[in-house]
Amino acid sequence: MSLSVDCFLVYSDHSSTQKLVDQCRESSLVNRVYVLAQNQHRLNNCEVVVVEENNSCSTIRLIAKMLHAEFALLALDNLAVEVGQGAIERLVQVAEFTDAPMVYADYMESKGGVLSPYPVIDYQLGSLRDDFNFGPVRFYRSEVLKAFRYENYETLKYAGSYALRLRASRMGELVHIPEYLFTKVETDTRASGEKQFDYVKASARERQLEMEQVCTAHLREIGALLIAPFPEAILSGDFENEATVIIPVRNRVKTIRDAIVSVLIQKTSFKFNLIVVDNYSTDGTSKILEEYASQGKLIHIIPERKDLGIGGCWNEALFHPECGKFIVQLDSDDLYINENTLQTIVDKFYEENCAMVVGSYRMTNFNLEEIPPGVVDHREWTDDNGPNNALRINGLGAPRAFYTPILRDIRVPNVSYGEDYALGLAISGKYKIGRVYQPVYLCRRWDDNTDASLDVAKMNSHNLYKDRIRTFELQSRMQNNKKADPGKAWLDEN
Repeated sequence: MSLSVDCFLVYSDHSSTQKLVDQCRESSLVNRVYVLAQNQHRLNNCEVVVVEENNSCSTIRLIAKMLHAEFALLALDNLAVEVGQGAIERLVQVAEFTDAPMVYADYMESKGGVLSPYPVIDYQLGSLRDDFNFGPVRFYRSEVLKAFRYENYETLKYAGSYALRLRASRMGELVHIPEYLFTKVETDTRASGEKQFDYVKASARERQLEMEQVCTAHLREIGALLIAPFPEAILSGDFENEATVIIPVRNRVKTIRDAIVSVLIQKTSFKFNLIVVDNYSTDGTSKILEEYASQGKLIHIIPERKDLGIGGCWNEALFHPECGKFIVQLDSDDLYINENTLQTIVDKFYEENCAMVVGSYRMTNFNLEEIPPGVVDHREWTDDNGPNNALRINGLGAPRAFYTPILRDIRVPNVSYGEDYALGLAISGKYKIGRVYQPVYLCRRWDDNTDASLDVAKMNSHNLYKDRIRTFELQSRMQNNKKADPGKAWLDEN
């Protein structure tokens, strides 16, 4: 191969960084090696470049300026990385085979001295979340870096790498090599259930605003941007009950009673009911439900079908003849924060004529004691840009509530993960969504939560599904925008 590669590596520690430099130098394809650091360091066979932020737009522009080879290997995470046998040659080979603007690969993860395979997933149109896992290395054609020099993101401190890969995705397919080409030393040993809330911490607010700016610009470029104000819903129809709380449940004998009581104590100016869909519990949950149902306090449904996920259980309640005008979600191990939750949510429907209401919640342990990150209000969901930013984030908040006729038209996907997110995306593309920013819900985190601690295969499955439903929604928005303005660029700058 006559093609060449320039490597741009972030300094982690002296030993690990020097080892990575030497491994890159073992490839005859490597032209130059640069180490990006916040201070000068004495390293061999490379040039040390002082930068303030690894992933800032100014750093990406600097990389583009220094790049002289046909390809750029970027390892910009502040973690120790090792290059596998023939990895750089393989990256170049696949990039040439596919003409891809960016190539990435599976990797091995070293955690506590234990080496484990860490496969990643294929990139698609809907892979817009800024925490998409490409592994420790991203391999770009030089044309992508040159094109980035014309992006208008001069002041962004955190979103440079995100903007660069979105720019690459507009230039062609990002190609995943299902081979373990690198090893990353992982120092964050927290469970997946803890890591997933990092992006809602107050300390991450500035970063989130930057990511939103970049994602919004990307949606404009691909013709998928929605412009406020968003259409209001016409809230009509005769229902015996103004609201119905739906709890899908399977084997939650430890928590279901708390959830039920939090509904029964609600004080409202309207009539409401509770439907619990019991998906063949075997641990005593059904007995508790029968107790309350015999007292007329809830409707206990055991579906005829045995192939239902959480979404399928929702549909059982959604199409029940006693389902109310508005449906309000409650998970079987969570509870409403006080007796005013239902009234607050239904009032929001009428205040804003919205098709969906998303609340805010407080994170607690099993004993209902607050745990980090505390209150999660998803303030990145704003009235003017929420439906666009929803395509970047992984969740919309809780509790979720829906105007029943619209939800019946959409139906709930028969899955047990991401069904609520799928509904939020589908509705956000067509109707206004109301927000309640004060906490009205307690979200319990404990060992039996479905996402408390996931293995790599399950996390990949979840992420792949959410990326897929984002792809569906993006395609829908792009088609609708083209239909609305087929003769010219669908959106004027404003």
